[in-house]
Amino acid sequence: MGLSKVWVFGEAADGKVATITLEMLAKARELSDDVTVIYGGGDAAAISATLGAHGATSVLATGDLGGGLLGVAVASALAAVIAAGDGPAAILLGTTQDGRDVAGRLSVKIDAPVITNVVDLELAGDKIVGTEPVFGGVTNVKTTFTTDKPQIVLVRPKSFAAEPSGGAPAAVGVLAVPDLGATGGAKVTSRFVEEATGPKLDEAAVVVSGGRGLGESGNYALIETLAKLLKAAPGASRAIVDAGWVPYSYQVGQTGKVVKPSVYLAAGISGATQHLVGMKGSKNIIAINKDGEAPIFGVADLGIVGDVHKVLPKLIEALQARG
Repeated sequence: MGLSKVWVFGEAADGKVATITLEMLAKARELSDDVTVIYGGGDAAAISATLGAHGATSVLATGDLGGGLLGVAVASALAAVIAAGDGPAAILLGTTQDGRDVAGRLSVKIDAPVITNVVDLELAGDKIVGTEPVFGGVTNVKTTFTTDKPQIVLVRPKSFAAEPSGGAPAAVGVLAVPDLGATGGAKVTSRFVEEATGPKLDEAAVVVSGGRGLGESGNYALIETLAKLLKAAPGASRAIVDAGWVPYSYQVGQTGKVVKPSVYLAAGISGATQHLVGMKGSKNIIAINKDGEAPIFGVADLGIVGDVHKVLPKLIEALQARG
């Protein structure tokens, strides 16, 4: 027997539903037959078909927020519905900037706890049990709720496979936003969008990442060239992000992006636990490192013990020869 009702915090941009939202919907429909997406924005009708196809029975939307902070409006609206006695058994939110903002504000408003960094969910009666990696991903713990209030869970991206269920477009309803008072005064005046070519790191089927073993920042060009040839997304270890070689948006790991591509190629990355957490779920892992004892080889399906400055140019040359 599943939960009576589950809400999923939905995110979208330019009419495209975020992958994390679709991933959570796949799990939500296992937990309940009544799954509603909560959405902050005025374009819910444009995404209702996608949400329905992935298991949402309805979507409640705030409408255009007029540049106001999404977290403030959505958390206040959710708290009002819950206070009126029409809340869900559980609320799933992605571990994203907006997801964490909504979860934190809602937690305070309804005085309910949040289980964070969840990579799996199961039910024990009417309580959710979340699985969370600890100690840098070395082991997992399971956490559940003891309160009767809505169970708020922050889900790590790539924890579930986004698979459509073939449902009809989700019915669109209104999520009324109450008076926000002074907190509603803040406005988003501009957004910085980092320019990128090729597939997104967390959605790519192939990822090519570089680490400190590349030697210097100029050598990262090898990673970018190889990624372009493979139609892959370039990634990086925390070490070279911290060193300023590449932007933070390239970082794979516990404090970066979690990726699960079909192929993950790690060049000059030793395999610190922080990095392994972000990529060890990849289907096929290829590691290139001159240190045969590097931890990365412990998770690699194919290991090449060699100098990346010799191996990568040869690999690039071979791919270019194939056209």
